[in-house]
Amino acid sequence: MRKRNESVTVEHERAAASAPAPLDKGCSLRHSLRLPAAAAAAADTGMKRPLGRRYGLWFRLRKLIIWLLGVYIAIPFLVKLCPAIQAKLVFLNFVRVPYFIDLKRPQDQGLNHTCNYYLQPEEDVTIGVWHTVPAALWKNARGKDQLWFEDALGSSHPVILYLHGNAGTRGGDHRVELYKVLSSLGYHVVTFDYRGWGDSVGSPSERGMTYDALHVFDWIKARSGDNPVYIWGHSLGTGVATNLVRRLCERETPPDALILESPFTNIREEARSHPFSVIYRYFPGFDWFFLDPITTSGIKFANDENVKYISCSLLILHAEDDPVVPFHLGKKLYNIAATSRSFRDYKVQFVPFHTDLGYRHKYIYRSPELPRILREFLGKSEHEHHH
Repeated sequence: MRKRNESVTVEHERAAASAPAPLDKGCSLRHSLRLPAAAAAAADTGMKRPLGRRYGLWFRLRKLIIWLLGVYIAIPFLVKLCPAIQAKLVFLNFVRVPYFIDLKRPQDQGLNHTCNYYLQPEEDVTIGVWHTVPAALWKNARGKDQLWFEDALGSSHPVILYLHGNAGTRGGDHRVELYKVLSSLGYHVVTFDYRGWGDSVGSPSERGMTYDALHVFDWIKARSGDNPVYIWGHSLGTGVATNLVRRLCERETPPDALILESPFTNIREEARSHPFSVIYRYFPGFDWFFLDPITTSGIKFANDENVKYISCSLLILHAEDDPVVPFHLGKKLYNIAATSRSFRDYKVQFVPFHTDLGYRHKYIYRSPELPRILREFLGKSEHEHHH
């Protein structure tokens, strides 16, 4: 009997435990269901985590924006206080591209008919020079020494003195390709690195660059006899070229022609138009912060003024899609030169290259029309020279 009563009691307790929670008079659960404490805490943490992550991301982004804004505002003041920074950006002589080339060995760049010289324009200044002979002398040039190359300047071939732009060296890829083109067309090509560029010794300045060019020009004239000597400047080298030719005209020893590739009017207008200046072009006091320090450093490269004092034939080459020196600056320079009295008895020609050609700032040498353009223009210049 006792066992039976015990089993009935156990079954009754089990039924009570499994029975639904009692309802109150409103037929609702008397006790609300609740999550365990640990589960509730985990849910709260899960909700807070995305909020915290979002807040942390915004905080870091705001710090970055404030930092960038601070740098943006600080740079103009830094440039103003240290004009040498702006001079460095104009010359870019510290950018040596391509790297790891031996400028003493032009043959490593595919110039097997080129000799490397070193000249000394001033005390404590040494400049590296390359002399590439015309195609007719390629075979004879192999294995020859500097003396042979110097004597070769007296052969019956015209000479082009090439003045390169900023950055890089005389061994720059696009420059080497132009030497090859000019050499194949029958010209001696003499080029050099200004003081402070490449393996040339000295500190860069506009005056120093111009004097280096004058020294090399005189060195060529002392060896070339009556052969025509043309001066070709590219980009920043156009500023050196017009400085040089103005001085040569003033002393009445002008070159036979001047060729300007991708020229500007003056360094202030070029700096204002340069892609690097885009983010500051509308900054209050842009001229005072960025352009005045260039002038303070003695850098002008005033092509627009120089052409008014130049008396020799002038050819300007400019690509419409030039992203570095805008096309309109080259056209503006041409308009100034074309109306100048100094060019009254000389040919002034402007040759544009359409955007579709893709020559941009430094690839005009690729133009299949270039040989014809030079032949027609320089042929007329040689005619003027002999008359």
